[in-house]
Amino acid sequence: MISETFVYAIPLRTRFRGITVREGMLIRGEAGWGEFCPFAEYGDREAAPWLATALEQAETGWPAPVRDRVAVNCIVPAVGPAQAARIVRESGCATAKVKVADHSGSPREDLARVAAVREALGDTGAVRVDANAVWDVATAVSRIIELDRAAGGLQYVEQPCRTVGELAEVRRRVGVPIAADESIRRAEDPMRVAVAGAADVAVLKCAPLGGVRRALAVAAAAGLPSVVSSALETSVGLAAQLALAGALPDLDFACGLGTLDLFDGDLVHDSLRPVDGFLPVPTAPPEPAPELLDRWRCTDAERVDWWLRRYERVRAVVARTAR
Repeated sequence: MISETFVYAIPLRTRFRGITVREGMLIRGEAGWGEFCPFAEYGDREAAPWLATALEQAETGWPAPVRDRVAVNCIVPAVGPAQAARIVRESGCATAKVKVADHSGSPREDLARVAAVREALGDTGAVRVDANAVWDVATAVSRIIELDRAAGGLQYVEQPCRTVGELAEVRRRVGVPIAADESIRRAEDPMRVAVAGAADVAVLKCAPLGGVRRALAVAAAAGLPSVVSSALETSVGLAAQLALAGALPDLDFACGLGTLDLFDGDLVHDSLRPVDGFLPVPTAPPEPAPELLDRWRCTDAERVDWWLRRYERVRAVVARTAR
């Protein structure tokens, strides 16, 4: 039973995924607080797994973890080389995920950014890049070869193309590991998506997959090494991603959970920010601080109403799906 809801709006320090303010909802149940924050362009059906994740967190809780901390990568948005290097140095992380292909004229900027990240990490750090499925096969092959050279070797390239078939073709043509993200979480049935021949790594985000338990099943079905990545949540929602990372039987890669540095604030005092490249695995949802709820409360009445109406519609979708 959900007893309380709250709509927040927190500015981002850097434009990310085309937005400058992150909006979402907290919902409170018997197990604690959950976070419901699908992006605004998502329809109700696509948003339903995000609410299922929040309901699992608020009403049920998570499986027991098998580890108490998780190595994480820092995330480098589409910024200049100097800022990219500063982000890496200040993060304390040994792995960096670099956003590339942010706009049509980005190739030179991407190469400079990746080179700066490699220099900041040193020879022993790992560099991975994320293209968010914007390249065709020919472009992906060309760009990956250039970026791999600039990085002195990429750990992997995340979702260079849109379809599983395209990923498989790119994987055949380059000597760089490929990670599948959108191909898994946006599949009609993530439990049956055949990515084993198209990717070397499965990127998991429990919010779009329907919760920690559902994501664990998807990981088992994918049959690939897994990386858990944030869906750009506050510490409340990020805790669920950490619970997933903590419960995976095997976890050989740093996870993409160091995203709170993109936010201008948080809803809890003990924010889930990496220390020396690691984050602790929580056993229960974090408790928001009343004064931070007041600070980041969405004050736009129309937006609050939009989120509340969206929550009710999506709750109905989740109920129908569960039957």
